[in-house]
This record gives sequence, structure tokens and C-alpha cells, in this order.
Amino acid sequence: MASPVTVYGPPMSAAVSRVLACLLEKEVKFQLININMSKGQHKSPDFLKMQPFGQVPAFRDESISLFESRAICRYVTEKYANQGNIILFGTNPSEKASIDQWLEAESQSFNPPTSTLVFQLAFAPRMKIKQDEGAIKQSKEKLAKVLDVYNGRLASSRFLASEEFSLADLSHLPNAQYLVNGTEVEELFLVRENVRRWWKEISSRESWKKVIDMQKSPLPKN
Repeated sequence: MASPVTVYGPPMSAAVSRVLACLLEKEVKFQLININMSKGQHKSPDFLKMQPFGQVPAFRDESISLFESRAICRYVTEKYANQGNIILFGTNPSEKASIDQWLEAESQSFNPPTSTLVFQLAFAPRMKIKQDEGAIKQSKEKLAKVLDVYNGRLASSRFLASEEFSLADLSHLPNAQYLVNGTEVEELFLVRENVRRWWKEISSRESWKKVIDMQKSPLPKN
């Protein structure tokens, strides 16, 4: 029996939660090791061997170490192609290409403004950091344009890449979760009928509910 894969990083991290959701969709056994970033554990020599940029997540599967959450998800879906959700990354070149293009849209168009908004609206108040109103305004405008494109796409497709839930949809869950639950940006998602329907469906998946539960459960302090 194969050993569980290991994910290093706190589940509250958007990138870590993306990997966890993928592993749960694929029914891959894993262990989660908390990295206490406030203590600088992400800068330790051992951790930097796995993640040279000193960020999370880091990932290990037997002798293989990986970093960058989207690359990890692609690896997981390819290696464990025949278990769990077997269509998460498509089953043929055309399906994979469609998923990949929407993954790129998430990474290049959706992630930049939403990452800024997550920090400014969800984390800055907790950290007692003054919010940058200019950055918030600019990011909201950029996100609105992205969601307009998504709303148009979702008018003719159940999910972004096809009629089936895929890695492209999954990758949007972490940042959207922070924004749709408790920030002023929620309205940008909910006012667009197709985006609203899509969000309700993807955020209701059992895999994502389990990730949310993991975020609520305290991790051991290292």
C-alpha cells in the first residue's frame, strides 16, 4: 500500500486549501503538517529544500517534492488518474486543454485581484494593518470585469471548462470563499446570476466542506 502524501502548510492558506481539495476529490490519502510561519518555519533550511521560495504549500510524495499549488494539483490528478474523481483534469487532450485554459484564467486574471482583496478585506483588519482603499477599489474593478467574462461563459456551460466540475473550478474556491463570506465583495459574485449559481454548486462539494472543517479545527502547534 502506498504511503500517504504529505502537505506542508496551514489549511487557512488559499494555496494549501487548493491542494487539500484536490486530494480529497481524488481520494488520495494524505497527512497535513502545519508550518508555523509566524515562527519562521517556512524559512528553515529543511523546508527551503522543498520550497525554495519559502512559501506554502510544499508537497512530498515518496521521493518527489513539489511546490506551487496548481502544479501539485496537476501532478495529483495525473498520478492518481484512476481513483476518486477521474474527470477532475479531463480524460483526453481536448478536455485537458479546456481545463488548462481556465486554470490559466484563474491564475492570471482572477487570482491577482482576489488575492489583494483577500488580504485587504479579510486579513488586514485581523492584523490591524491599515487597509489600502486605492488597492481595494482597483482590485474590485478588475474582479468585476473577470466575473463578467465568467458570467457570460457560465450562461452556456454548467462549469467553466465543460459540463463537469474540474480542476479549473476547484482552483477558484479558496479566494472566493474568503470574499463571498463576510466581505463587501460578496455582491460582485451574487449579483451575477450565472456566477451565483456556479459558486453555490462548487462551494457545496463535499471535498470543499471538508477543507472548511479543517480550517476550523486547530492544528498542533509546532
